[in-house]
Amino acid sequence: MNPDDQTSSDNGAHASGESYNRGVENNKTPYGLPVVDSCVTCPFHTERIFCNLSKSALQGLDALSSTASYPKGAVLFVQGQNPRGVFVLCHGRVKMTASSSEGKSIILRIAGAGELIGLPGTLSGRPYEVTAEAFEPIQASFIPRVPFLQFLREHGDAALSVAQILTEIYQATYREVRYLGLSGSAEGKLARFILDFTEKSAPTNGQTSTTLTLTHEEIAEMIGTSRETVSRLFATFKRKKLIEVRGATLIVGNKINLEKLAEA
Repeated sequence: MNPDDQTSSDNGAHASGESYNRGVENNKTPYGLPVVDSCVTCPFHTERIFCNLSKSALQGLDALSSTASYPKGAVLFVQGQNPRGVFVLCHGRVKMTASSSEGKSIILRIAGAGELIGLPGTLSGRPYEVTAEAFEPIQASFIPRVPFLQFLREHGDAALSVAQILTEIYQATYREVRYLGLSGSAEGKLARFILDFTEKSAPTNGQTSTTLTLTHEEIAEMIGTSRETVSRLFATFKRKKLIEVRGATLIVGNKINLEKLAEA
């Protein structure tokens, strides 16, 4: 899908962490998601940081978790809410947004499958610092705060995974600071965003490509500028052969010049 053509759902239904689809067959699940009924039998658990645990730890997670599917736009928790616990994201992505009292908002990061949502607040006991909204239909397992903390005390491998996840959250926050504070121009911020967004993709024939699933509006919220500016700069970057956009595929055509813009 072309990022310019994507639209956001108005569904703002709040998630309760209640399980309503455990044990449902894949072809009958809400939103077409391949629902995972158990951490132990999840085919992806060895690929995901927090889920790559011992069998006994995974069984302990199953006993604590309630699993549900949510539509795009569903809100798992809101900024300022007292922490109820964490969500383990099984499928889909979640948008983490911070807002000001004036109504301005910025996307701090987009969490993917295998990540823990609401982790800092759950560990510290302080209110959630962001609003977590389903970026697309998702499946997530909710674990209440007190049982989760006890689980970490009893399973060192899980606690180590949590430390690694916190490091990744820190790195994502640092990248956001670079977008907002260290790039002097809007084109520098967008260039840095593109470089960061594609950094994990392996180059092919000297070019790096990735699937861009964010709208121009969402990119603008991540780098602190307007949608109109992002759209204009995408057109400029394409005209200068810095990037190509083929449908939902973003291709970096001139990484060196993008790096020069990002450092300016």
